[in-house]
Amino acid sequence: MFRAAVLLVAVLSLVVPAHAETPAEAARSLIARYDEDLTRIDRARDLLESALTKERRIDTLITLSYVYFLVGDVRARTRDEKLAAYDRGRQIGERAVELAPRDEEAHLWFAINTGRWGQANGILRSLFLLPTVRKEIETILELNPRSVRGRGLAGNVLMEVPRIAGGDRVEAEKQFRRGLEVDPRFTSLRVDLARLLIMKKRYDDARRELTGVVDERAPTNLADWTVKDRPKARELLESLRDKM
Repeated sequence: MFRAAVLLVAVLSLVVPAHAETPAEAARSLIARYDEDLTRIDRARDLLESALTKERRIDTLITLSYVYFLVGDVRARTRDEKLAAYDRGRQIGERAVELAPRDEEAHLWFAINTGRWGQANGILRSLFLLPTVRKEIETILELNPRSVRGRGLAGNVLMEVPRIAGGDRVEAEKQFRRGLEVDPRFTSLRVDLARLLIMKKRYDDARRELTGVVDERAPTNLADWTVKDRPKARELLESLRDKM
């Protein structure tokens, strides 16, 4: 009898999954290689929106906020589509922050979508959002000083905001470089650093960073590198052709 029971348990373990995949896990699997099929982003969004109607899980909210960032960056074609995607992403992110105030990713995607919405809407028209974004950056880096995306967000805000509103390109470069110290293969951060170096007319330094992006063989995020970072690096290198 005991042997029969053991055998039954063994057989059931083969046919019953030990762990059912959550909607957030399924969505992250979809977008991990969105470069192979951009509609994976749409499918991930729809899956998570559907899951949200049934249960408000924190991992669903955070992942959906991330997915809307990708919708705005990759799938949206017009300014209005981008604004709508980033706005939905920040609304979802804000809900995640309310439910999990000590979750780094909740703050991260709320802040990134808010910042992206401000960029799409126009920096000067969106300065009212600056205190919120700065507060979120402070929280992100308090929770995780090694947050690469957090350093990238901090650098971008310091780079894009007018000096009169607190912009500081020297400090922006420090933030980008601190992020790259943690993860040198995070290519979107290297592209942002190159953009800053171009603003500073340090063209040789910018070329070095951009060439590193194009030649990267093991990017941290292969999908982002394929769809966004490598094409942008090539575009910027072309723009520097006659710069001395």
